[in-house]
Amino acid sequence: MLTSDRMRIVMAASEAVPFSKTGGLADVSTALAKALDALGHDVTIIIPDYRELRLKQQEKLPTVADTGMRFSLSMNGRYVNGGVNWTMLPDTSVKVLMISQPYYFDRPQLYMEAGEGYRDSCERYCFFSRAVLEVCQQMVLRPDIIHCNDWQTGLIPALLHAHHARRPGFENAASVMTLHNMAYQGRFWHLDMHLTAMEWRYFNMRQMEMFGDLNLLKTGIAFADQVTTVSPTYAKEICSPEGGEGLDSLLTYRNGDLVGILNGIDDTVWDPSADPHLPAHYSTAAIKPGKAECKAALQKRVGLPDRPNVPLFGMVSRMSDQKGLDLLADCADRLLFHDIQMVFLGTGDPHFENFLQHLAEHNPGKVAAVIGFDDGLAHQIEAGVDSFLMPSRFEPCGLNQMYSLRYGTLPVVRLVGGLADSVVDVNPATIQDNTATGFVFEEYSSTALAEAVERAVEVYRQPDVWHQLMINGMSIDWSWHTSAMRYADVYRQALERRHDRANDGRE
Repeated sequence: MLTSDRMRIVMAASEAVPFSKTGGLADVSTALAKALDALGHDVTIIIPDYRELRLKQQEKLPTVADTGMRFSLSMNGRYVNGGVNWTMLPDTSVKVLMISQPYYFDRPQLYMEAGEGYRDSCERYCFFSRAVLEVCQQMVLRPDIIHCNDWQTGLIPALLHAHHARRPGFENAASVMTLHNMAYQGRFWHLDMHLTAMEWRYFNMRQMEMFGDLNLLKTGIAFADQVTTVSPTYAKEICSPEGGEGLDSLLTYRNGDLVGILNGIDDTVWDPSADPHLPAHYSTAAIKPGKAECKAALQKRVGLPDRPNVPLFGMVSRMSDQKGLDLLADCADRLLFHDIQMVFLGTGDPHFENFLQHLAEHNPGKVAAVIGFDDGLAHQIEAGVDSFLMPSRFEPCGLNQMYSLRYGTLPVVRLVGGLADSVVDVNPATIQDNTATGFVFEEYSSTALAEAVERAVEVYRQPDVWHQLMINGMSIDWSWHTSAMRYADVYRQALERRHDRANDGRE
């Protein structure tokens, strides 16, 4: 067990900003590491080195160097060599180790190309998970905690339990498994079991098997000392058949070790008073002038008329059913009957990309759609729109609603997951006590979404009320500090659980 409060933490993830990103996992991996570092812990991030992608943006990244470490793992009937590059997160003491293996990771994208997932995904991330433990041992990291994230690292808690628990350097190591999105589980053909280096006896319905397949997310849940997810409401939802995606029984069994911790945001990156992407800055002391300038600049950039008194709605999202694009498609005509503007940014399902492009082409003064991703434009949308749309089918945590509130932008959200935990609905009582921050609807239907947007349009016509709602959202502390302290508590619980298990002979 630890003799002090300072912990050695290894954060294992398949992506982390600024090196690689497809979604919120990358933001969370880095922001949590920085917050834990600020609390005084020794933090190391381990990620794959997607060298092809990294070199495309190397001018924006800290310098990456070769550690000189080499290792070899038996994979799929052959030995595969790997190396380790390293750097530091700027302005922190956080070390970043990158697992280098050109065949697995030097590819145009992280997980898929042309809409198809890479066929060897199981092999790639089994190699990565095994490499994490190899690096911990060879580089003498002596972790107290190995914090694993999503299915790509789900094998690590199993390997730690079955193979590494008694090895030098792992005597005190405990594992924590964070579930960012239950929809992605890493399910593969059962004969991929040999890639895991785990004995076949673990391929059973309690640990690694699911309906005849190997399930790497289930593996992580089954073996981790503690399990977390990214909001308290989502922690409850995933213990139900509706939210558990087939793993609700296991999660219910592990409910005593399951904790929901709402993500924070990196408030050094998302700060309207200093954001370098914005044409004007603002704070709660003076919101209107800066936000009005940001709105006008956004309208100009995306080709919408400069109409300062018309409510502008925005959406930055992966374009999929999960994000409620189907609801938006069903009620678009009803919404555009009102005098509003809308701007969209993102990529995803070609069906929804085409829908938004079509909507913009047929409503040139009211709708703009940018297919792709532009980080600067994402910041400008958060600052420039009046209201942000997140009508998600499910949303484990969500970050954009927190970005929106930080930028004085009122979210329209569905009452699920982290959206339920972070947005307070506008109604007479919450307006009176200054807790209201957005417009919340419960039923997953286009009618419910349209009614929520129409409520926002109605309140927008009351500028004094709208201004107070902006102040309410901007006054909330969305930083990672509080969340990081809760994770530190979970780490201590994991260490206690590991210590108890070792003492009663279960290892």
